[in-house]
This record gives sequence, C-alpha cells and structure tokens, in this order.
Amino acid sequence: MEPVKLHAPIRIGPCLVRNRLYRAPVLEGAGSGPEATKVYAEAFEANAKAGVGLIIQGNSCISEDGRSSPGMTLVDTRERMLALSPVAEAVHRWGGRIFIQIGNAGIYAMEGWHTEFAKTRTRPLVAVSRPRMHVRPALLGTPLHVMSTAEVHDFAELFGHSAGWAREAGYDGVQLASGNAKLIHQFLSPYYNRRTDEFGGSLRNRARILDVIAQAVRRHAGDDYPLAVKITVEEDAPPLAPRSSFEDGIELCRLAEAFGYDAITPVGLSIFPHASLCRGQDPSAILDVDSIRRRFEQALGGSKLKMAVLRWGYRRGARQYPFRPVWNRKYFAAAKRAVSIPVFAVGGIRRLDEINDILDRGDADLVGIGRPFYAEPDLPRRLLAGDVEEALCESSNRCVPPQQLGLKARCYNPNVARKRAARAKA
Repeated sequence: MEPVKLHAPIRIGPCLVRNRLYRAPVLEGAGSGPEATKVYAEAFEANAKAGVGLIIQGNSCISEDGRSSPGMTLVDTRERMLALSPVAEAVHRWGGRIFIQIGNAGIYAMEGWHTEFAKTRTRPLVAVSRPRMHVRPALLGTPLHVMSTAEVHDFAELFGHSAGWAREAGYDGVQLASGNAKLIHQFLSPYYNRRTDEFGGSLRNRARILDVIAQAVRRHAGDDYPLAVKITVEEDAPPLAPRSSFEDGIELCRLAEAFGYDAITPVGLSIFPHASLCRGQDPSAILDVDSIRRRFEQALGGSKLKMAVLRWGYRRGARQYPFRPVWNRKYFAAAKRAVSIPVFAVGGIRRLDEINDILDRGDADLVGIGRPFYAEPDLPRRLLAGDVEEALCESSNRCVPPQQLGLKARCYNPNVARKRAARAKA
C-alpha cells in the first residue's frame, strides 16, 4: 500500500480537508463575551493561513450550566452560535476547514468548584448516576440531579440543536466532547454509569448515548453533516474501581462507526479530569504569579486547603503522567485496524518525523497538534514545508492553570518566548 503523505487531501464525510494536519481542540479561553469571536477568528485565521487542513475549535457548552471553566464558550442558543460565524469565515478565507467541539462537563462543571459561579447556580449539576465514593469529597455541598431516561433524550436534543446551528454558522462539522470525564464520557464509563435503564448496564447500553446524539444531530443538521467523536479506549482508575478495558474501547470505536459517526479520535485517559489529558511538567510554579494566585484564591473561596490540594494535584499529575512522545499511539493504531472511517491521532506529537511515521504506517488518517499552536500559530507552515525542527512547546503545562481560570489561551512559558525571539532573529 502506498504510504499516505502529509499533503494528501482526505474526506471526513462529505467535507474535503486539504491535508492530514489538524489543530486538536484545546480550551481556548475565549469565553462567551463580545470579544470571543474576535479571539477565535484571530487565532484560527493565523493557523489556516499557515496551511493547517482542519481546526477543531475547543470545547463549547450546549447548556447554560455545564462549563468546566469560565473560558468555555456557550453555544446553547442559535444567537450565540451564529455570533461565531466570522470564525468559520476567517478559516475558510484561507482554504481551511473547521469543526466545533460541543459538550457538557456534568458533575465537574465549574458551578461545583468555582465559588463565584456556585453563588449564581440556579439548579443542580446533572449526573449520570449517584457518584462513587472517590469523587464525593470533591462534590461535597454541590447539589446533583441524576437524569431520568426522558431527560437523557432531551439532553441529546441539545446536541442536535447545537449542531444544526453550527452548520448554519458555517462550521464544517462537529465533534463531541466525550473524553476527560466530561458528561458523555461519564455515560460511557462503568465507573460513573450505574444506571439501570436503557442507558446503563452493558457496554452497548452505555454507548446508546452516542447513538441517540447521532440521531439528533442528523435530524437537526442533516444526514450529510460531518460528526466526529473522541473515544476513551482505555481508562485509568483507582484500584478495584470499574473501568473501560482496551477491548471495550475498541468495541466503542466500532459502535461509533455503526452509529454513523464520520471520524473518531481514540485516546487513553483517566476517569478523572486531570493531567492524563495533557501530560508533561508540573505547572504549579505559575500559581506564584500574583495575578494567577489571586484569581485562584477568589475561585476557591480563599481556601488554603483547596490551594494546597491544587498544587498537590499538579505535582502528582506530572509524576504519574510524564510527557511521552505520541502517547496515544497504542489506541489510535488499534482503532485504525478496527474501523473504516477516518481515525484522528493526537497526544504528544511534536515533530515532522513523528507525523510522517504515523501516516506512513497507516496508524491514523489525520495527525493533530494542540498546545504547540499557542507558541507557534504558524507551525503548520514549517511542518508542511518539511522543517524537521521540533516544535517550540516544552509541555511545561504552564498554559493549563490560566485556562482553568478562563484566561486567554496562550503560551505562558518564558523560556519558549525566548526561543521564539531567538528564532525570529536567526
């Protein structure tokens, strides 16, 4: 079989993407204010101008409650989604394609941990089932509501409406935010899902949420609108806790194809929303920056204990999940052999030789890079021109705490700034 080249076009459903490089979704920190559209448009236009094939706009929330941080963008109304039309226009102007990722954080929504938003909470956070003991301390005092069967179907309709509005706004497709312990992941995981109705029990029943969401998207956005989903192929969980096995994850990939999804992104993640997603260094030093520390103190209600736990969590995550190049390869390579729809690779991809190796071996169809775009908006230009130099990003994770607070998504590593300045002079 002829090796796939980085410059080769590919179709995601009916959407033609000009090459195999995509910007992976990250939390952009644009929020839902009047400047959000401008923030997205400026960031993504630079990427599209530099030649990236596809951009997946980071997680946007389909309901008023359910954002994981203040920086998430609400797309719970037609007006809010249509306000983002200039973002798609900016990407299309340079020949790129753009999907928007949509979801809900469920029990990990910021209304449960951010004191400012907890004060304004008007209803309980939605839950798949009553939480297990490992997470109950973190949710202490947070009202939760376990969704009824009818409410789950209503929840799926929210995705359908959002997808229909996304198509109207000019987005080329949608991806479900279904990893990193978001609400869809909570449905799919036996750790969270202890339901006894049609959405609980067997793997097929837990996966039913993907089926009903796909049906809702088709009703509202059309049968020809590209729909993608992230699949947690294997879960890391506390000892003896229920988790999805590798075999379960690959079967989920097959089910997603059977349900009509046009592409999948297979990953390995923890059942908790922490450093298994981003991997790399301990970013807790950035908490010593006055502006960052004050914002966290406000968000955590001035609790020294919670601040100490936050620092401990960053340190533990760095030890447990150190950076490793192409860390999801086991998952996307296996998924590629199990399905016929396009498979997206993501996770620790920093070099052109890594990209070419993935494509040459047929382990994935598109290769994604996320955080390095913060340091180098024009990174696609270098990669597509054959530049073998490694991306400037050092995986310091200093960009993570500011994103939790809803600050602008950018590189906060001063060493990277120095390297960027030196490269510009060269």
